[in-house]
Amino acid sequence: MATMESLIGLVNRIQRACTALGDYGGGDNDFSSLWDALPSVAVVGGQSSGKSSVLESIVGRDFLPRGSGIVTRRPLVLQLQKTEDGQEYAEFGHMPRRRFTDFAMVRKEIADETDRVTGKSKQISPVPIHLSIYSPHVVNLTLIDLPGLTKVAVEGQPETIAEDIESMVRSYVEKPNCVILAISPANQDIATSDAIKLAREVDPSGERTFGVLTKLDLMDKGTNALDVLEGRAYRLQHPWVGIVNRSQADINKNIDMIIARRKEREYFATSPDYGHLASKMGSEYLAKLLSKHLESVIRARIPSITSLINKSIDELESEMDHLGRPIAVDAGAQLYTILELCRAFDRIFKEHLDGGRPGGDRIYGVFDNQLPAALRKLPFDRHLSLQNVRKVVSEADGYQPHLIAPEQGYRRLIEGALNYFRGPAEASVDAVHFVLKELVRKSIGETQELKRFPTLQAAIAAAAGEALEKFRDEGKKTVIRLVDMESSYLTVDFFRKLPQEVEKVGPPGDRNTDRNADRSADRNIDRYAEGHFRRIGSNVSSYVGMVSDTLRSTIPKAVVYCQVKEARQSLLNYFYTQIGKKEGKQLSELLDEDPALMERRVQCAKRLELYKAARDEVDSVAWAR
Repeated sequence: MATMESLIGLVNRIQRACTALGDYGGGDNDFSSLWDALPSVAVVGGQSSGKSSVLESIVGRDFLPRGSGIVTRRPLVLQLQKTEDGQEYAEFGHMPRRRFTDFAMVRKEIADETDRVTGKSKQISPVPIHLSIYSPHVVNLTLIDLPGLTKVAVEGQPETIAEDIESMVRSYVEKPNCVILAISPANQDIATSDAIKLAREVDPSGERTFGVLTKLDLMDKGTNALDVLEGRAYRLQHPWVGIVNRSQADINKNIDMIIARRKEREYFATSPDYGHLASKMGSEYLAKLLSKHLESVIRARIPSITSLINKSIDELESEMDHLGRPIAVDAGAQLYTILELCRAFDRIFKEHLDGGRPGGDRIYGVFDNQLPAALRKLPFDRHLSLQNVRKVVSEADGYQPHLIAPEQGYRRLIEGALNYFRGPAEASVDAVHFVLKELVRKSIGETQELKRFPTLQAAIAAAAGEALEKFRDEGKKTVIRLVDMESSYLTVDFFRKLPQEVEKVGPPGDRNTDRNADRSADRNIDRYAEGHFRRIGSNVSSYVGMVSDTLRSTIPKAVVYCQVKEARQSLLNYFYTQIGKKEGKQLSELLDEDPALMERRVQCAKRLELYKAARDEVDSVAWAR
């Protein structure tokens, strides 16, 4: 099963890729939005609801800009990742190579990056900022901090600012896969909460809404928020969580967030009103609750995300195939150009295999890790269990039980066990095939000269794919032959060296002979009892172990010979033959570059790259499940 870290990390990586390629939901209706299909937790609240304090408490750091009016003017995708080595730092999606260890600088960069898009005005923008925080004090969780809901515009803002913010927030929370974290202050009537009002409209059943009540410590003396926290005032499908944020005095004194968390725990533990709810209150409990829920939502959405990705890839590849065809000038020059482009691709592909570029080492990883692991997982314990050994040997004997050694039983047990090796053998072929396909895709993407000619890229990918399929078929035939060869002729010397179970008996009439005969009879009776069958199982297990060691060495040789070596030497041989037979018009179609459709082609190529990268990410997590 995929871990929580890998599932939430999967969505994090795809979200970053979406933003880099301009997909952050809504917008261009010509393309499906992958961003919209990803599960997320949107933080919603009115101004001064304590939204920023809740986020900082979950993170355990001061890192958000503060001030009057609308401070959050762009969505902030906050990706929290727990570290085990004690390191604590932050990274921005727009500055991937820089680590921030001073969280005051993180606050400044959020403000600066907001201004880069919106200017110094009070305008808002839907383009998100990606911030990853790595810390031992967080759980794996992704939150989207949205601008606070407001009712009036301040100086420098358009009159429509309230409607603009609500429209932006709605674009997130209306999605059926969005979890709503509705922040409301406890010292205001819950009926007037902007967050709850909006959540009720888009999620009337309350299935997607988590209610958070802040400022419990600021309520009038003699009052409490139990009606809300216990679900009587406004019921949700999920429990309400109470939060006690730092006071403004604490913020002014720069009280450490870890100390604030401890004070929060102490507040609930000692509160006469909320003590019985203490285990389910506080920012730490909220973070764990959200992390667990987000993981379950992502797990449930993986099939629909995969379906959308595959459907979009099909649509985009079809679109790419129908974009304009270039006009050629000279057939000989076109043929030379195509061959040079193919050689450039082939050179990069070989560099991946030979170690000049990364990727080829994954093939060795199949042989050194995946194959041995698969061999270790084969169900020999079940196959060679006492019950199954007794059953197989007895069935092999038929009506006449074996006299000395159950040879037919041995053969059936061994043949049945050796059949299990087919699975790991074929899986090794498939795993190497996957690596080679991935290297082909990478090599095409890294061949700069090919980027101008998407049609030729597709042709090379298709030709390489067909060749790799042929190599895979030959590889499977060969490794299955190796397994069948082990089954067709057993190593006799192995069994000749096994200790025999025959007891020598002296001449008839001798007293010692009689005693030996009695003992021999006892041993013959034992031969059909539990110990006898255990020895058979042990002998077969030893033989199968010997075969396993042999196949562990020979399968990689067969795979490399049939697949890797062939891919290195003759990946595009058939393609070269077919290109040489093409007419000038056919060659010009491969090199088409229609200026009128270049922009459309660029957009399609970007989306296709995004979806293929997303597919690889989903596949990598599916492998771990």
